[in-house]
Amino acid sequence: MTEPDAHGRATPDPARPEHGAAEPAGLLSLAGLRALALAIVPVAATSIVGQVATLPNLAPWYAGLAKPAYNPPNWAFGPAWTLLFALMAYAAWRILRLPAGTPGRAAALVLFFVQLAFNAAWSWMFFHLHSPLLGLVNIIPQWLLILATIAAFRRVDRPAAWCLVPLAAWVAFASLLNFGIWRLNG
Repeated sequence: MTEPDAHGRATPDPARPEHGAAEPAGLLSLAGLRALALAIVPVAATSIVGQVATLPNLAPWYAGLAKPAYNPPNWAFGPAWTLLFALMAYAAWRILRLPAGTPGRAAALVLFFVQLAFNAAWSWMFFHLHSPLLGLVNIIPQWLLILATIAAFRRVDRPAAWCLVPLAAWVAFASLLNFGIWRLNG
């Protein structure tokens, strides 16, 4: 599992783990199931917390707001967020199943959970408090945190990083939508 360098010294092959190197936890192992729970529970809780703030405020408050022409139909938000939350949970699981000492793992997870908290808070700021301005105050740093999380995940596990790209795209669009709603109703 090593290749000789120009000087004949053995160098590690980055495509193969070294003998004795820690492997990611398997899904059915205790560590794998723990990682799965630590990925799914906070993401599902974020979804539920967001829905608690959002659903009671769709009508009449949100329905009565002026919206930009690019506002998607209400039915599009549920499937979009279901997919995004599933991708977030899968990405987090990929990072959580790595050995605790993996360089960059802890920082990546901190960023992930902070952006998740911003995600949950946005619904309360925008919908529950009926404040597109507060939503805007939240969503810009939320988007920046998502970008930072993607960068941190990329250093640890590229597929996990790619799973968050649709979230970054959606939140960028949601930022424009949030801005448009604030501008039209401010």
